[in-house]
Amino acid sequence: MTPISAMNNTSVFLATMLLTACAAQERATTQDIEQAVRDFIEVQELAETDRIRTASKDHWDEIDQNFLLYETSKETYLIEFIRRCYELDEYPIVPDVRKSGRDIYAGFDTLRGCRIAKIFPLTEGEAAELASIGESPGSRN
Repeated sequence: MTPISAMNNTSVFLATMLLTACAAQERATTQDIEQAVRDFIEVQELAETDRIRTASKDHWDEIDQNFLLYETSKETYLIEFIRRCYELDEYPIVPDVRKSGRDIYAGFDTLRGCRIAKIFPLTEGEAAELASIGESPGSRN
């Protein structure tokens, strides 16, 4: 083996290790966010509700693929899905399965094909804290 081919093999190995480390770091961050939200629910002792009254101007902000903040004109809710919801990137958000035309129900209805496991009503402060999970300090400046 010549020194040049050895150097190329070393470069390929280092590049592969770097890409693997980056992918592992991203997975850990996703898991960290999910765990932080679960810890928040437990520490704040958030109470569940069984439904949300909906309107046409409702919107949402994804926390991760397990959780989102759903905002109506009057309230903000934390929604937890039964499984990771990879379909959240599609707009507009419209419930796929509806038990009722004006409400979204936990355990029955879906958003983008993802079944809603739990719904938690939030205060304004709780919603702001959850919205900032996973952000580095100063990232909203």
